[in-house]
Amino acid sequence: MIETIPSADDVIALTVSHKIGGAELDAVMDRLDDAMARHDKVHVFVETQAIDGIEIAGLGSYTKRALPLLGKLGRFGRVAVVADQGWIRAATKVESGLLPCISYRVFDPEGRDEALAWVMGEPR
Repeated sequence: MIETIPSADDVIALTVSHKIGGAELDAVMDRLDDAMARHDKVHVFVETQAIDGIEIAGLGSYTKRALPLLGKLGRFGRVAVVADQGWIRAATKVESGLLPCISYRVFDPEGRDEALAWVMGEPR
């Protein structure tokens, strides 16, 4: 399940939990496309909670839409991932290393508020 968190127009803020569906991924891509059409930089906050699967049927469509984003990596600003599962934190750190042009930070659940403030560009 993917739920949107209220945020600034240039911030995509989501809580992702349990099983992720294809229609939900399409909605995220729609929001991202819309934000990129209006802003030079888009920031992302993702809080994960007990991810236990992804709907395979939706991956084809998502992949087609996500691959062109590789040419727009410079348009991403701050990316914060708050994860309750160690494998997600580790995978995010690997992704961060592969995409050094994006400012990534990984947080434990206790750092959620700090993560959201950082993505939104708010001072501590």
